[in-house]
Amino acid sequence: MSHVPTLLMTRLAAVLVLVSLVGCGSAWKAPLETRSAGDHRAHKSGSYPSIGGRTYRVRRGDTLYSIAWRAGKDFRSLAQWNRIRAPYTIYPGQVIRLVAPVRHAQTAAKPAPRPSATGHAAPSRHTPRTTASTTTKSATRGAVPASALRWAWPVDGPLVSSYSSRDATRQGIKIGGQPGQAVKAAEAGRVVYSGSGLIGYGQLIIIKHNDNYLSAYGHNAKLLVKEGAQVARGARIADMGRSNDGRAMLHFEIRRDGRPVDPVALLPRR
Repeated sequence: MSHVPTLLMTRLAAVLVLVSLVGCGSAWKAPLETRSAGDHRAHKSGSYPSIGGRTYRVRRGDTLYSIAWRAGKDFRSLAQWNRIRAPYTIYPGQVIRLVAPVRHAQTAAKPAPRPSATGHAAPSRHTPRTTASTTTKSATRGAVPASALRWAWPVDGPLVSSYSSRDATRQGIKIGGQPGQAVKAAEAGRVVYSGSGLIGYGQLIIIKHNDNYLSAYGHNAKLLVKEGAQVARGARIADMGRSNDGRAMLHFEIRRDGRPVDPVALLPRR
């Protein structure tokens, strides 16, 4: 029976070690989770990580619009740089160029115009003449002008966070409210993204209003429209959810040519 005291002492030592660990529990922390580079990096609450570099590999759920949104680029530029035509279909595994390609032909020096007898440069015979009609066609071929857009507040609630061009976490505004409150389209357009693949935005909707303007609605509890849907101004597109800090609110952004602008400057006064 001599092994009994030894067994008891061993168990007692184990209990003491366990108690000492519990006593120090307040000072002990589990190791932080580390992830690979890109959009899987750990991020602070409330942050809106962007993607950088020269290329991006498409993942399931991505759209050209969502990639352009995260890269801070105009979707038309990405389409042109990658030779992607409308309706801008992309595929998982596809590599998207995020910077303009170098065109050696454009950098080649052009011959200087030949001076005339009067000392002024003679007009080139190969220079196409620009008429008023061609100029008008070029101007009217673009998107609907911004003046034609009539923005409306996406939710009824107090403004709890304003826009700041110097703060990457304040590229839009935050509007308070109640969980489940109706989130409405700020202007008519087509839904080009509806999902939760953009870190920091929760369940997100992006609407394309014309070739220049996009709007985004983040931290929704429920998405009510799918990609490709046409929505009218004031149409209910989602139910309000909670932000990363647990507060019921909507994160709302407007971007012009891929760059954030202050939504309050475009929305009507309340």
